[in-house]
Amino acid sequence: MFCGRGFGLFPVDNTRREGTRSLTLGQSRDPHEKRSKTFPFLWGSPESKIMKFLDLFGRLKSVVIGMIHVKALPGTPMGCMKMSQVTEEACREAEIYREAGIDGLIIENMHDVPYCFSVGPEVCACMTAVCAAVRSVCPRLPLGVQILSSANQQAMAVALASGLDFIRAEGFVFSHVADEGLLNACAGDLLRYRKQIGAERVQIFTDIKKKHSSHALTSDVSIEETARAAEFFLSDGLIITGAATGARADPRDLQEVSQCVKIPVLIGSGVTFDNMERYLDANGMIIGSHFKEGGHWAKAVDPEQVKRFMGKIRGLQK
Repeated sequence: MFCGRGFGLFPVDNTRREGTRSLTLGQSRDPHEKRSKTFPFLWGSPESKIMKFLDLFGRLKSVVIGMIHVKALPGTPMGCMKMSQVTEEACREAEIYREAGIDGLIIENMHDVPYCFSVGPEVCACMTAVCAAVRSVCPRLPLGVQILSSANQQAMAVALASGLDFIRAEGFVFSHVADEGLLNACAGDLLRYRKQIGAERVQIFTDIKKKHSSHALTSDVSIEETARAAEFFLSDGLIITGAATGARADPRDLQEVSQCVKIPVLIGSGVTFDNMERYLDANGMIIGSHFKEGGHWAKAVDPEQVKRFMGKIRGLQK
């Protein structure tokens, strides 16, 4: 049977994530069938976002999502590798994460510095190739994609074509000044695009008051108000970060945002082996720098560091 991931592009694996709510309720894996038969009056509501998160990851708290920072792509200033090499390295890291028992992965073109808003077709083509290759080595693992900078519609298209489950989106609500320039809100255009291309099963996790940015334009808008706005604009989950990549997010922000919205809240930076206890109430933790050699995002994934982290968090989850 061909449906589910990618809407016709990939076969459904009906053994994936046994024990999640959809199987407990005896529901089909077909997302269209679930929408029509499983609480249709809740579709699009905050409650449905929680159910979708649970169905994807199999748990609601402290889901661990690792980062694959794709090597610089052709046409970018740092690009120096053949696509076959770029893809091979991404798959190698995916296998490390999979063997360590990670809950999910995000594939991101982090090495394409400096970032720009005008992402060319070559980036979309290359990211689709990489994402499809990672999907082939991790057929059952929840996978997402982010394309910098703020190429959210492009990421949605890549996710659909390569059979991924979610995207990470910048600039969902409210304007801010990033290091690439002024970034305006995209929620309306992005959700309409998702509808138009038939990618509604691809979830959208959205940064709020994101890192590497000035929020002086919205200094009179609190993080709680920003969170409520993103929830109202149908975000599937919120991401809270520190000031920069690898910088610790404020646990108070996690507490305050979690109390004011009913959709999943994830931590997007700064979680480590030593401080993970402070973030266990988050629905998810996106971890990149801490899993790399020397704790630096640009270096290779350290298998022992990932295993050590996953061993500790599994003990805390019991």
